[in-house]
Amino acid sequence: MTTNAAGAKAIRRPVERVAVTVPARLHLGFLDLNGGLGRRFGSFGITLDSPQTRLTVGWSDALAAEGPDAGRALAHLEKVTRHFGVADKLRLTVERAIPSHIGLGSGTQLALATGVAVARLHGLDVKTRAIAHLLDRGARSSIGIAAFEQGGVILDGGRGDTDEPPPVLSRFAFPEQWRILLIFDQASHGVHGPAEIEAFHRLPPFPAEDAARLCRMVLMIALPALAEEDLDRFGGAVAELQRTVGDHFAPVQGARFMSPAVADVLAWLEAQGICGVGQSSWGPTGFAIIPSEADAETLLAAARRRWPDESNLAFQISRGRNRGGEIELVPSTD
Repeated sequence: MTTNAAGAKAIRRPVERVAVTVPARLHLGFLDLNGGLGRRFGSFGITLDSPQTRLTVGWSDALAAEGPDAGRALAHLEKVTRHFGVADKLRLTVERAIPSHIGLGSGTQLALATGVAVARLHGLDVKTRAIAHLLDRGARSSIGIAAFEQGGVILDGGRGDTDEPPPVLSRFAFPEQWRILLIFDQASHGVHGPAEIEAFHRLPPFPAEDAARLCRMVLMIALPALAEEDLDRFGGAVAELQRTVGDHFAPVQGARFMSPAVADVLAWLEAQGICGVGQSSWGPTGFAIIPSEADAETLLAAARRRWPDESNLAFQISRGRNRGGEIELVPSTD
């Protein structure tokens, strides 16, 4: 039995194990780092079809986790079972994982997948946002939560006075013909954890006029262009958002983009006429939005020739994903 991650119906029959597959996401930038109107951040993002995290949770003799990122998964498993007061003799297996700390939202997806799997295994009707709040996800952005629930291109309204994840304001489908070229710097990791919190404290004040310009640009250029599948205007708006936010973060990440090697690839892509380029979250992963599969394959081959394996750069083509995570319930045979 398979259900969409947005659903939360209680499971009435015994379940042997639950498998959850969740997507990565691009975080394109914050709209309002000023916060003068009472809400701060406001995030714009795209759900990716790959890479993905897939894990299973089933009954066992003891609480255990194995596979990539097993330590983080086990910590989530312990917290969820303790909070809901459910049986904790479970084994979690991470079959594949979005790479950690590269800007693709691996931590949120691992946490949500773990929490939802435990809830479904025990027949609990628990909302995704409640699991996110329990596991300390979504403090600044709801992009990862919305990617898990429904996919697509997502805009949230920023954090207000509470600790709740920001509300989702809009969700558009990512055009089926467009592709995303991902650029990985395999020798680098983005800012995360306590260092990320400290980095936000070190940032200079964000000008209110820049926040106003970015909000207007996303509302009046990026979203209409997305609805009309106009990649030139959508990509141009994304690039301007990236330039403004990247330059604001430069004092803590060293430059507009965290990885000099990824920055070189992005500059090369812009020289090829690709306007929608940037860095996801703190990086180092870069991206470029490409008009078609054929164009993406051509650029991928050219990039691999220009930056061979010894450069520590790797490349991957992804589609946008217009659906959320997948949950598979395996009934008990008893």
